[in-house]
Amino acid sequence: MSVPVMASKSSSLQLGHNISFMSEPQTHPTQSSSMVLVIGGGVTGLITAWVLLDRGYQVTIVSKQWASYDKEQRLTSQIAGALWEYPPAVCGQHTDPTSLIRSKEWCMTAYQIWEAIAADPALAKMAGVQMRKSIFFFPKSLVDTPTQLLKLGEIDGSGAHEVRRDVGLIEEMGVDLSCGAVDAYELLVPIIDTDKCMAWLMNLVQHKGACFVTETIRGDIFSEERSLLRRFNAGAIVNASGLASKELALDPSCYPLRGALLRFINDGKDFPKITTAMSIGADASLDNEIMFLVPRNDDILIAGGIAQRDEWYLDLMLDSPVVQRMRARCEAFLPCLKNARLDPEYPLAQGLRPGREKNIRVERDCRTSGGRQSRIVHSYGHGGSGWSLSFGCAEEVVALVEDVLQERDDLSELRCRL
Repeated sequence: MSVPVMASKSSSLQLGHNISFMSEPQTHPTQSSSMVLVIGGGVTGLITAWVLLDRGYQVTIVSKQWASYDKEQRLTSQIAGALWEYPPAVCGQHTDPTSLIRSKEWCMTAYQIWEAIAADPALAKMAGVQMRKSIFFFPKSLVDTPTQLLKLGEIDGSGAHEVRRDVGLIEEMGVDLSCGAVDAYELLVPIIDTDKCMAWLMNLVQHKGACFVTETIRGDIFSEERSLLRRFNAGAIVNASGLASKELALDPSCYPLRGALLRFINDGKDFPKITTAMSIGADASLDNEIMFLVPRNDDILIAGGIAQRDEWYLDLMLDSPVVQRMRARCEAFLPCLKNARLDPEYPLAQGLRPGREKNIRVERDCRTSGGRQSRIVHSYGHGGSGWSLSFGCAEEVVALVEDVLQERDDLSELRCRL
């Protein structure tokens, strides 16, 4: 197992300084600007590419597939709940304390950027980003669950807005008391329409200058590093390949965490229109099963969920027992959903969250070849938190890439002197 190599302190993401929502890069590249190869076309890869482009780098993104909008299997980034969360996330606990601490910093960087997007009505509409209330329910009083009370205190001091603990939210939202909810708190969070946002992100990074290459890369990328650097004329590689890192980074600690969502029509005809996200996390539920409801956009409510470790096959159906139990949990929690209609075009979404034993890996590859350290920077293992941590991880990845490129430039200068 590699030891994390932390980035040197790079300037934090600041709108108008080193990140821009404009369709051109914040800093324009020159003929001498370094090329960075990004492997992975999901949210992690695209946002990392965005931050690199705005720093004035040239970027090529290689992915075996891109966001799609038909009835075929969609990217995990599209299927994600994309409800911003303060770690640990609803779908499961972190197991590594260092990863948890870093994730709390990353998520707040992402919160601020998503919030800025949502604050611009035209931009928010294009990107599919809204700031909405999110309520977390608990089967025990927070006073009797110190970890949850501590988390609430951290959220309140984090910079998240409109944080409020209120037991009255249970009755206000129509939650069935028999489901066991006895305490709750709410806050204002980014909620993202992933289909719309993925299309916007792809368009944005293309206009900023990214080159898209559709290709499946196989095997350990470290063994192919020199070849990849030469072929794409790159000075560094970012591995944002998600679950594929099990192969590409030779990381046996990667595993799939299968998830599924039901998509209900949320037009106010069959049940009162839901505009607030609601959830009970695995770390808070009595049966270790998760439940969440998220208004995806103005017309669709997504309901979940499941988190099945080491299930590789996307073969769930509406009548699968685990899916039926998932729906029953949602209906027991909010009885008005018993009347809900499924989206006839896309009723069930399923995907494989990219899990990892020690959680998220954002670090430079420590392996060496010919006495030189690898130029690969990894960003994977985000589980169900890719959207929540996106800009925070990208900020650190770019700092690591800058270290790699500076090291290369220093070596080139030394050679010239010799």
